[in-house]
Amino acid sequence: MSPEQFSGAVLDWFDRHGRHDLPWQQGITPYRVWVSEIMLQQTQVSTVLNYFGRFMDALPTVEALAAAPEDEVLHLWTGLGYYTRARNLQKTAKIVVEQYGGEFPPDVEKLTELPGIGLSTAGAVASISMGLRAPILDGNVKRVLARYTAQEGYPGEPKVAKALWANAERYTPHSRVNDYTQAMMDLGATLCTRSKPSCLICPLQRGCEAHMLGQEIRYPIPKPRKELPQRRTLMPLLANDDGAILLYRRPSSGLWGGLWSLPELDSLEQLDDLVDQHGLQLERSEALSGLTHTFSHFQLAIEPWLVRVGQPGTHVAEADWLWYNLATPPRLGLAAPVKKLLKRAADVLNAGESS
Repeated sequence: MSPEQFSGAVLDWFDRHGRHDLPWQQGITPYRVWVSEIMLQQTQVSTVLNYFGRFMDALPTVEALAAAPEDEVLHLWTGLGYYTRARNLQKTAKIVVEQYGGEFPPDVEKLTELPGIGLSTAGAVASISMGLRAPILDGNVKRVLARYTAQEGYPGEPKVAKALWANAERYTPHSRVNDYTQAMMDLGATLCTRSKPSCLICPLQRGCEAHMLGQEIRYPIPKPRKELPQRRTLMPLLANDDGAILLYRRPSSGLWGGLWSLPELDSLEQLDDLVDQHGLQLERSEALSGLTHTFSHFQLAIEPWLVRVGQPGTHVAEADWLWYNLATPPRLGLAAPVKKLLKRAADVLNAGESS
């Protein structure tokens, strides 16, 4: 197919079968498109649907996001993972408000200078919300183009990425770029899927090299697999007489940066020091069922313990720690496994009260 035939086939398919009712497709603005694109990075549409509306209700404008407390932003992001995205989201909002008067610059290069906005995200914002001709290469589009051209090599390699970007540029039309961008993302998400592509109803079937070879699943070439290293940590959930749990704010950089989490110990022997540090009295401990959380570069085996403590004096929470009330929880950013462990602790404590 020529580039014109390629984009024409994609747009015809989109007009008949594409998704037109996603929340971020309504009332399109650069802000709404940008937030949705950041949320959709490494996250499925079905998951983002549960977050986008809530985020927009709480922070409907870039000015509102820029002015919001960080804890509120992280709270709204809790469960989406990759929390650097949320922190960069607010950094960018502040720059857009302070340097661009609340308007996103209508220029792909300037958009990529903003924190957390790569070339593909910049292209999506520019094309969908501004009508600028800008190619994109998110995971879905990468898969469509890698199959269509039977692109050899792992897309993370610079040489392969360059070839895919060249094809993304080649096939992007000069008109209806907003619809074409959405159409290509839809095509990858709904037809040209990772494991069971629907080739027989794909508008690009006639020119798809991977399909002609009968090797659709081979492309894109996967990253060479490496065994994830394992780490272990002990997380005590210190519960006071009110049933509140002691949480710490993590440093702004690094793993779960800026989120509220549980203390981490190497062994139970360190528990006495932790309890003494807060002027508490150790009453009793019980092991909760463990869980394993997988990060992109390692797996963390968490050994949680519910630790009942007495609080003889009045201890005012400080900036880097607080007592988290399970009954009326404050709006804080929590790491996903911590949220699960707090739920387990609440179930155990509530069961104890009712028995």
